[in-house]
Amino acid sequence: MMQQEIAEIIQRELSDPRLPTITSVTRVKVSSDLSTADVFVSMMGTPGQQAAGLNALRHSAGLIRTILTKNMSLRQAPFLKFHIDEALQKELALMDLLRKVEEEQKQKTGDTPQ
Repeated sequence: MMQQEIAEIIQRELSDPRLPTITSVTRVKVSSDLSTADVFVSMMGTPGQQAAGLNALRHSAGLIRTILTKNMSLRQAPFLKFHIDEALQKELALMDLLRKVEEEQKQKTGDTPQ
């Protein structure tokens, strides 16, 4: 629920030009004492654009937390720590590698006489 709410706040409430138009909240990991939440995001763009977008989110963390507290009727929302979700980038790299292997296999089988 918190993941969805943070995603909506980013899309509707933030107007920072450093934020890429496609910014997705992939997961939120809340500490057991509810004091902090690690928010993992995925952003389209170059590594420089992603770094700028991450800085924009970190700069807006207090505002997002305030809106989150109000929208979710919480007495106190956790402190938000934003991170780029490396898992998605690793998954895309692995899929690309598998595609290349498959293409090489097709080329090898196409070159051998049957």
